[in-house]
Amino acid sequence: MNAKNELFSIEEIEHFVNNHYLAFLYISKTHCSVCHALLPKVQKVMAEFPKIQMAFVNVDNVPNIAGHLSILTAPVLILYVDGKEVLREARFVHVEQFKKKVEKIYFLME
Repeated sequence: MNAKNELFSIEEIEHFVNNHYLAFLYISKTHCSVCHALLPKVQKVMAEFPKIQMAFVNVDNVPNIAGHLSILTAPVLILYVDGKEVLREARFVHVEQFKKKVEKIYFLME
């Protein structure tokens, strides 16, 4: 995880989402093997969409994020367009299906 893109409070998360037209959050937990295995695959997908800004949130560092964003498991992937959630995937993510969904949204927003 790139510390430069890690968010540590609800205020930072809200600021990130509201200040990027296309914002993507990767929400994980420290001891989550699925989170760690999925991350490089998601980063590879997101690299194909350069206008989407990506940030990371560790639930262990921001425990109140679970209630704030209605998160029941990890990992959770959320894509926002203009501050509004348009895509949410959780736990076991099928990477190719996820990529197709992101691609559809990305090209509709251009």
